[in-house]
Amino acid sequence: MIIHTMFTEQTFNIPDLKGISKKNIEEHLKLYAGYVKHANLVMQKIAELTQTDAEKYSYEISELHRRFSFEFNGMRNHEVYFKSLEKGAKSFSPESPLAKMIAERGGSFDAWLAEFKAIALTRGIGWACAFFDPVSGELLNAWVDEQHLGQLQNCALILGLDMWEHSYVADYQPSGKKQYVEDFFANVNWSVIEQNFAEVS
Repeated sequence: MIIHTMFTEQTFNIPDLKGISKKNIEEHLKLYAGYVKHANLVMQKIAELTQTDAEKYSYEISELHRRFSFEFNGMRNHEVYFKSLEKGAKSFSPESPLAKMIAERGGSFDAWLAEFKAIALTRGIGWACAFFDPVSGELLNAWVDEQHLGQLQNCALILGLDMWEHSYVADYQPSGKKQYVEDFFANVNWSVIEQNFAEVS
């Protein structure tokens, strides 16, 4: 039988946040735990069906693989999201490698962040993401539908902002999406984002 490494639920040191309630974070973490659980369950089921009769269950196996990308990306995206809120807000460093890369390409941090915030206000559910492309050396902002449609191939996720309604509607109501985005960035620990970038660039 094929044995897969089990994915482990991570814990996060998230302090009180501006605008985003402790109750909302607690509920959001439960949802993240569900992604970890179901990523493991899907992998186990794929292994069982493959061992039993891969040809007979080829349709079920292929559909489980389709489901796996949703569960796995939900798990990993949330880990990036929650880590960026750990240990209290820290300002963006103009001396960081990330800042220098933005400046070298003729941009400013404020302009880059304004573009990212605009992407976050895309209608529908999904993620606003900043990826690093190791081939071009570029930092790419992108919208990802749900959490598995639009991920950029071979790129590393540096910053992920959850724009599913569960991430903000309890505190902000549907009309408060823009304020949620502003408060998220008021709470971000930029040293985490800068470290994410440093590890992959």
